[in-house]
Amino acid sequence: MKDPSRSSTSPSIINEDVIINGHSHEDDNPFAEYMWMENEEEFNRQATLMKSFLLFVQIEEELWEEEFIERCFQEMLEEEEEHEWFIPARDLPQTMDQIQDQFNDLVISDSSSLEDLVVKSNLNPNAKEFVPGVKY
Repeated sequence: MKDPSRSSTSPSIINEDVIINGHSHEDDNPFAEYMWMENEEEFNRQATLMKSFLLFVQIEEELWEEEFIERCFQEMLEEEEEHEWFIPARDLPQTMDQIQDQFNDLVISDSSSLEDLVVKSNLNPNAKEFVPGVKY
């Protein structure tokens, strides 16, 4: 059996459209693959416009996001105003007399109930004092 790659007869090339080095013989301009460079300034201008457009889109998205966050905060504030939330300026007493009146209301008037609490307590009076951050 003969090896076809070692054949002594080579095929005759009749087709004139043979491509050598990426160019066919019919190409009039051997630099056709470099013709895009002719419009390099236009390409660069379009690339700059595209970069500007993408930057504009990014900035627009950031503005939309900021507006969305602002609306969320505004809705949150409106929701707080609708409900009865603790508002220090409104709910805290402004004068010392008002503070003293509230303090007087907190004083335990019956000392016998205090002694009952101490007697019934489950706390260990001999326990070490708790100090935050110290490990025992």
